[in-house]
Parts: sequence; C-alpha cells; structure tokens
Amino acid sequence: DELEALLRSLIDGSTTVEETVAELQRLPLKDLGFARVDTHRELRQGMPEAIYAEHKTASQVVAIAEALLAETTSAVIATRVPEETAHALLRRWPDALHDEAARLVVVRSTSDERAPAGTIAVVSGGTSDRPVALEAALTAEAVGIKVERIEDVGVAGLHRVLAQEETLRTSDVVIVVAGMEGALPSIVGGLTPAPVIAVPTSVGYGASFGGLAALLGMLNSCAAGVVVTNIDNGFGAALAALRQLNRGRA
Repeated sequence: DELEALLRSLIDGSTTVEETVAELQRLPLKDLGFARVDTHRELRQGMPEAIYAEHKTASQVVAIAEALLAETTSAVIATRVPEETAHALLRRWPDALHDEAARLVVVRSTSDERAPAGTIAVVSGGTSDRPVALEAALTAEAVGIKVERIEDVGVAGLHRVLAQEETLRTSDVVIVVAGMEGALPSIVGGLTPAPVIAVPTSVGYGASFGGLAALLGMLNSCAAGVVVTNIDNGFGAALAALRQLNRGRA
C-alpha cells in the first residue's frame, strides 16, 4: 500500500522524481551497525522480518523492533525471547503481547488493520507440546490469521482427536504439534482435506533423541502430503500457513 501510494503521488505530481527515488532507496534496508534490517520483506512476503531474540542483547532487540515498526505496517514479532529482553520490550511498548511459555513478544503496529487471511487449526498432542503450539498460534494470530486451538488430543486417546473432525475439515490449514513418536499428523492427515503442517517437538523419553524420533516419524507419515518443519519450530509452521493462505487469496 505504501509503495502504491508513493507511485500515485509521483503520477499526480505531488512528489518529485528525486523525492520518489530517495524514498525507494530507504525501503529495502536499514543498517543499524550490528544488524541490517530487511524493511522490504513485508512488500515481498506479506509480513515483516521477525526478530530471533536469542543470543541478542535486549538493547539490540529493542532497536531492531523500533526500526521495523518505523518502516512496516504489520505487527513485529520477536521469537525465543529471554526474560530480560522481554522486560525491555515491555518497558518500551507496555501494550505488547508477551507469552512466557512461547517465549514470544508481539509488538502490534497501530496501522495493522488487514482482514483475516483465513482460518487455521493448531493441534497439539499433549500439554508438554503447548509452548511450541502457542508459538505457532500466537504467530499466526499476529500476522492476521484466525486460529482454532485444539489441545491435548494425542493418539494415546484417539477418540479425542476424532471428536475434532469437523474443525479439522473446515480449517484452511492445519498445524499439528507433537512429540514422542510423532504419530498425530498421520491421523490428522487422514481426516482433513486441508494442507497439514507437522511440527515435531523435543518432548519425549531418551529414545526420542530430543525430537529426532518425532521428526523422522512425521517425515515418514503414511498420510500423503503432510509437510514437516524443523524440531520445535512453531514460528516456521505459522509462516508456512500464511504463505499458503496468501497464495490462495492472491
């Protein structure tokens, strides 16, 4: 929208060629010295660059968030946020959303008024999978997706997920978060016509190898068409869902 408005102002003469060129030079990148912030990503992909906060200082994360908010129209998301950094972000933006379990902070832009991109279901196998499921759900909501949360429906009690079949069938995309042996996406993949994004978690006893067993189980799913993210990557699953929804309504 910003780019279209800029070009229209050039056409109607309210902006000069020199001013337009200067504005276009500003769009793609902001160099903060310690980080090169991709301010053009929202134009290319439909949402701004997210901040991976782990291993960054609190002041660096705040500075990146300020740069993104100044140049984009969507919410700014910080993932894997340490406690100290979360406090710094909340001091700077008291209305920001912070979920301690998901280690996620969302700073909402006041200009973010887009219509919902669609509806997804975020399904988790057990309570121990909840932090990753929350990361997926909160990220999806921050980028304008309506989310139906279905929790604690692991395959050890198959009737629990079967009771959610109507929601699974009517969702545009389904994200399935599970650890242990990672069987839940195969069950869900056999119930819904929607694209299924499987997220293995690092939940399980020793032979789960920190989520590797779930990852391999999901990669070998007998439900055709299930796609798999990296271990514990709820954020990536939400962005994959956004890409599918955006292409569907393009």
